[in-house]
Amino acid sequence: MRTAWRHWLKPCRKEGSMRLEILNNGYKLGARLLFSIIKIVSGYPLPDAARLVFYRPDFYGTPAKAFTQRAMRGPSGWSVAERELMAAYVSKLNQCTFCVKAHSAVSAAAYGDNTKVESVLTDPGEAAITLPLRATLLMLGKLTRQGTVSADDVRKVIAVGVSTSQIEDALAVCFAFNVTNRLADTFDFFVPSDDAFKAGAKYLLKRGYSG
Repeated sequence: MRTAWRHWLKPCRKEGSMRLEILNNGYKLGARLLFSIIKIVSGYPLPDAARLVFYRPDFYGTPAKAFTQRAMRGPSGWSVAERELMAAYVSKLNQCTFCVKAHSAVSAAAYGDNTKVESVLTDPGEAAITLPLRATLLMLGKLTRQGTVSADDVRKVIAVGVSTSQIEDALAVCFAFNVTNRLADTFDFFVPSDDAFKAGAKYLLKRGYSG
């Protein structure tokens, strides 16, 4: 088995990024009212990742929400905390500041342990995590950096007790955030305060990605 993405998922690039105008305006009245209500209730503007799904929802927003919800909150041998950690780790390798902060906050809240998340993002090979999670993160790291994994890479993960369904679930997370990272940096998502990310983490833990 060989998974190759390199031909269409090019490395993230910061240079030449631009703010997508639709993130600032151009929404229909109903969407603008919803954004205002969310800001009033939460005290923070709707994050750009959420705003983007309202742009051509039939083309991107609706399918993206469904896929991400399944990957991050669907039935899985991985916990929510572990999948959010995978998302943060992939984002760290892609140097996507918005997604690193967002999903580090969710993972830390789910674990109840910010130190664990920070240690994984620093070096998953030395972090105090289970062997199956470590092996899976390292596989996702190779896939993110090199755009490919081999059958031998997968066998190594299976050898430490990761099931094939867990591998599929981890690959789904990796795919979702290799796409999202590129959108975030291409469209220059605004990076809010740490408090805003913490508030967003509470929402994502409660409501998931389909709300």
